[in-house]
Amino acid sequence: MSEPELPLLAVVGRPNVGKSTLFNRLVGRRSAIVHDQPGVTRDRRYAIADWAGKSFRLVDTGGLDPEAKADLLAAIGRQARLAIAEAALVLFVVDAQEGPTALDCEVAADLRRLGRPVLLVANKVDSAAAEAAIGPLFELGFPEVWPVSAEHGRGMAELCDAVLDRLPGAPATPETSAQEAIKLALVGKPNAGKSSLVNRLLGEDRVLVHEAPGTTRDPIDTPLEWQGQPFVLIDTAGIRKHRTAYTMTERVAVDMAHRAIERADVVALIIDGREGPSEQDSRIAGEAAEKGRALVLVLSKADLLSHAEEDALRRRVRDELAHVDWAPILATSALTGRQVERVVELARSAFAQYARRVPTAQLNRLFEGILAEHPPPHYKGKSVRLYYITQAETRPPTFVVQANFPEAVPFAYRRYLTNQLRAAFGFRGTPIRLLCRRRPRRK
Repeated sequence: MSEPELPLLAVVGRPNVGKSTLFNRLVGRRSAIVHDQPGVTRDRRYAIADWAGKSFRLVDTGGLDPEAKADLLAAIGRQARLAIAEAALVLFVVDAQEGPTALDCEVAADLRRLGRPVLLVANKVDSAAAEAAIGPLFELGFPEVWPVSAEHGRGMAELCDAVLDRLPGAPATPETSAQEAIKLALVGKPNAGKSSLVNRLLGEDRVLVHEAPGTTRDPIDTPLEWQGQPFVLIDTAGIRKHRTAYTMTERVAVDMAHRAIERADVVALIIDGREGPSEQDSRIAGEAAEKGRALVLVLSKADLLSHAEEDALRRRVRDELAHVDWAPILATSALTGRQVERVVELARSAFAQYARRVPTAQLNRLFEGILAEHPPPHYKGKSVRLYYITQAETRPPTFVVQANFPEAVPFAYRRYLTNQLRAAFGFRGTPIRLLCRRRPRRK
């Protein structure tokens, strides 16, 4: 495809919001001058950018000021409008640290009059806290805001995926690369059947299995590919209840098992089907959830259970591990192979939910309905107002609600909001974090 046939993406915005920095980041080299002084970029500057095997043209423009009267500023604005007129998609860049300014509102109105598809890009979002404060930018009237840090590269992958999704002839890249290996840690009490499950999955005796508890010491990382999806299986030492009974070697092994939970994407908690869930199993599940890991509950040795016993065990697990009621339950048998492959199938499904990002427009449509049906309770005689909801992070999905009195939003109402998110979007197999923050003051 020759250069003129490539779809064109225009980067526009008011002066000094970081357009050239974003241009350089997208192009992958320093082809545009970046300076704190507004108006450094004057002419249209073209380059070719590549993402996920797709190419498109990119044009950097000078700062737009719809009310500019000076000859130079007016000329810069004309060049920018020419770029917009020939572009298939426009990136409207604003400064997230300053929030929406009067000039941003004028530029937004100008873009709507020009009638080109627009992605609103909030630049200078260098942290999750900064991302949680982008709510006021929705006042510019665009359904979604894409938070990025052009200087540090934060959020660029998501933005590039969105660009490809909207440019003609350029399909979007899947959110999760098929080449990314999912780290699956198998944890539980000693002798619960973790290593037997690993061996059955691999089809060979890759890890030592013995009836004596504590056979596994070091976490063992083993690659596995299932239906084109690579995994890294992490077999860990059994975690016993009484740490004082550990030998020095066991203590080190168990500490490494706890660290395996931290570096895992998905935790498979192996519960001995003969004994049922214990207080220690509940603690391990709570640790996985607290560390923000996806979770699957695996009942081992199901070949020793009748159908009635298995049903009763499932009910008992739900009762005693109610704090992770979002985790799927699976009954397996490493001896017979029953539903063993379903462990990695559920892990892959849980990982997809763990890494899922919900479009902000969908979030706020749901949020408006929730507030209309069930608003938050009053606080000391004052109304508690909730303004926006944004998804600040994935892995796990983390949502931030901006409120006038964040400390006044009770735990029960936060849990209600979390349940509504699950009812609307699923998130089966992953914890959800919901934070309430005070709405930033408008400058």
